[in-house]
Amino acid sequence: MTAATPPESGATSDGSSSACARPRPPRRRSRLPSVSFALGVVSLASFWVSGLGFVLGVCAVVCGAIAASRSGAAEDEPASLRALLGVVTGVAGIIVSAIALFPVLEYL
Repeated sequence: MTAATPPESGATSDGSSSACARPRPPRRRSRLPSVSFALGVVSLASFWVSGLGFVLGVCAVVCGAIAASRSGAAEDEPASLRALLGVVTGVAGIIVSAIALFPVLEYL
């Protein structure tokens, strides 16, 4: 009678090697934090175009808020930071665009 030997490290309970097991596909990360940040930066850069910076700033704030509220962003610190930066740059774009639009509203 032979003694049962413990499985080697890396082997599963049925004796097959874990190297043969199918690897899990990489978890898909959300692009929403990056989109939010990009929209915020573009809204700051395009404040002088009548209304475009304001609209892009609002879109950046909405995308950033949605991205920050998702549970996956809380686990991914860089994505959470990009979402926060998207909200901040979006608000800055809204403020700068509103200041730039006030003189134009007089002529409308």
